[in-house]
Amino acid sequence: MNVPPLSRREREIMDILYRHGRATARMVQAELVDAPSYSAVRATLRILEEKGHVSHQRRGRSYIYAPATERSSARHAAVERLVDVFFGGSPAEAILALIDERAADLSDDEFAEIEALIEQARKEGC
Repeated sequence: MNVPPLSRREREIMDILYRHGRATARMVQAELVDAPSYSAVRATLRILEEKGHVSHQRRGRSYIYAPATERSSARHAAVERLVDVFFGGSPAEAILALIDERAADLSDDEFAEIEALIEQARKEGC
């Protein structure tokens, strides 16, 4: 799935929609930091819909917006883009960068979980 990237404000709106499952533009606006005008929120929701991230249903005079994809699919697409843009398409380089930056913060259990995931990926041929 090739979904266009999101701006900071679009990511913020998507986070609200993922948290609530569905929301009106007013509900989204109420949760935004330094919220823009209602019209700007509606316009951004329309753009998100055009990009394929959001869908809506009409309820009376209101539109109820919801994520068009599951959060896991959006997360996967974002990680793929991150790996492509910043790590030349190399998952190994991305993983090494994360470990280099956060190794001191990882517990023994987290290291064991990472090792188990790597071993599972090896066995599955991923």
